[in-house]
Amino acid sequence: MTLGITAAVLASAAGLVTACKDNADNPLLQESTLPFGAPDFSKIKASDYLPAFKAAIQQKRDEIKKIVENKDSATFENTIVAFDECGKQLERVSRIFFALVEADKTPEIGETEKKVVPMLTDLENEISFNKPLFERIKTVYDRDFESLQGEEKKLLEETYKDFVLNGALLSDADSKRMKEINMKIADLQQQWGDVVPEATNDAVVWVDKKEDLAGLSEADLAQCAKDAESLGKKAPYAIVIVNTTQQPLLSSLDNRDLRRRVYEASIHRADGTGKHNSYPIVVQIAKLRAEQAELMGYKNYASYSLERTMAKTPDNVYAFLKNLISAYTPKADAETKEIEEYAKKTMGPDFKLEPYDRFYYSAKMKQEMLNVTDEEVKPYFNVDSVLINGVFFAANKAYGLTFKERTDIPTYHADMRVFEVFDKNGKQKALFYCDYFRRPTKRGGAWMDAFAEQCGLRGQLPMVYNVCNNAKAPEGQPSLLTWDEVTTMFHEFGHALHGMLSDCKYNKLSGTSVARDFVEMPSQFNESFASIPEVFDNYARHYKTGEQMPAELKERMIKSINFQSAYALGENLAATCVDLAWHMLSSKEIPTAEQAAKFETDALQAVGLLNAQIPPRYSTSYFNHVWGGGYAAGYYSYLWTEVLAVNIADVFAKRGALKPETGQDFCQKVLSRGNTGDLMQMFSDFTGMQQPDASALLRARGL
Repeated sequence: MTLGITAAVLASAAGLVTACKDNADNPLLQESTLPFGAPDFSKIKASDYLPAFKAAIQQKRDEIKKIVENKDSATFENTIVAFDECGKQLERVSRIFFALVEADKTPEIGETEKKVVPMLTDLENEISFNKPLFERIKTVYDRDFESLQGEEKKLLEETYKDFVLNGALLSDADSKRMKEINMKIADLQQQWGDVVPEATNDAVVWVDKKEDLAGLSEADLAQCAKDAESLGKKAPYAIVIVNTTQQPLLSSLDNRDLRRRVYEASIHRADGTGKHNSYPIVVQIAKLRAEQAELMGYKNYASYSLERTMAKTPDNVYAFLKNLISAYTPKADAETKEIEEYAKKTMGPDFKLEPYDRFYYSAKMKQEMLNVTDEEVKPYFNVDSVLINGVFFAANKAYGLTFKERTDIPTYHADMRVFEVFDKNGKQKALFYCDYFRRPTKRGGAWMDAFAEQCGLRGQLPMVYNVCNNAKAPEGQPSLLTWDEVTTMFHEFGHALHGMLSDCKYNKLSGTSVARDFVEMPSQFNESFASIPEVFDNYARHYKTGEQMPAELKERMIKSINFQSAYALGENLAATCVDLAWHMLSSKEIPTAEQAAKFETDALQAVGLLNAQIPPRYSTSYFNHVWGGGYAAGYYSYLWTEVLAVNIADVFAKRGALKPETGQDFCQKVLSRGNTGDLMQMFSDFTGMQQPDASALLRARGL
């Protein structure tokens, strides 16, 4: 028996030595020698992530234990700052890994994710319900909150509120249940992350004959052939489904039955009509969130979730939306009638406009009335020119930033580019990665995130990335964009600027670590630079000749931006109200999976937004922002922050949008400050307005 124990101990020790040796060779656990501490993707293998997570999680546990077991009384430095600084290794590994989960999710990465997410959720539960840790934090909060100032006060407040809103004050029984809920939601969101991308990929519409694709440009035809090749070539052509309800190609396809097939493939991708059904996941997440809120003493999840936002309460959100809906509805009805009447001219008096017809006839109307099409303007929107001569040019003019491409810094995919960013004095400011082209391993949509956020205490400069899903042209041909794709690049770069220009002491408060109904403001505002004449003329150049877009075409295109714009507002309002409806329910009111589709219909009917012609931008069964992302009860943020953005754009226009002093003032008062102060006060400090002017949104959209 003694020999057996000794053998077991020796075997265990040998295992530890092996593990330590393995970790010593793991590039994720070694300090990077690259500029900014950039991840060295040339050395990182998919098999490195799991052992790196295990080691980094243990390290964070040890650091938490050290804080808790500190014999000295709790202070701001030894508890609050120490807590903010612990887990740096885990943060680094997580940021690198989850970038791949979103943008290059290979089967091996997907398998690792299934193992990692429960480990991370378990750790977060451990920390959230660590009573000795919370007691130290509470001691500092109760004693020092009133006396602290600036970033220190804000860091203490945010740290304390995090624990309270995560359930630190719950009873033992309720804490146990909250932990169970957290674990279950994490598991369900992981399932969602598998089901919906698979459903979207499987919703592809196969096309046998080229003539069925009449109306598409040669570039679009080439893309359909390329997509068919990459997806197994079940037919010569494939129309892939993007993440939104409406599909861009519907504006061009002459074949009405094919338009119907594409639209139905989109709306039914995950509703159980085919082999994918996300509704069972949806209703479980909704019920668990409602229970979370009830445990915390809130009526519903929306009330709980909005506690730390600018809006504060569901009533405030609904009041905001009600005003927009009442102004929008007559415009939308008139717009629909106008399109249907136009279609009847060629299709006959009995023609009934369907949602899959709307984009097609709207595009025809736009071409006839304004004489402009996507195919006419796309040759002037080469992705490389938009980036260098548009996005970067505007950032240089407004903020004094310059960009130098770095081909020596490894990336996780060959399509990516990396740029070193310098301020107006030539000082290193950030590292910027861009990953603009779609692929089967990337989820739909566009986003910004960071491999590392700016942190003055650590001396860490930000490493920020943007991801989009633009079609990549065949080798040797230029990748050309639609106007929507151009503004998306400017939008995501607005988020990137929020991260790049951050100048905060503490990691928790830096960059985009702000309320979600503020975080979209810098990105929405940055879209305004895309149409400023000096910027537009600099990037809108023909990919062959390099000539600027002719003034007459430019005028027609700019006029077309708000052509029949009620649709875009309506699809956003509808998605927002679907999100809120789910999260205004108590745990006993959640419908079954079989009732979920009807629940969405009833919810839209209740707010006057049930309109077959203008469906939600995202329907319940594929609403990734809400069920897979961090926007539960928060999708309203896009409209809320658009108001802020329009107000700020008006100030820029009055002061001089490209004047360095205007950009520097905005940087100093807003972009650099992260979450170090009151967000509404930041808005007021720059604009001089005490409250946002919501009517400006309707004016900006031409409504």
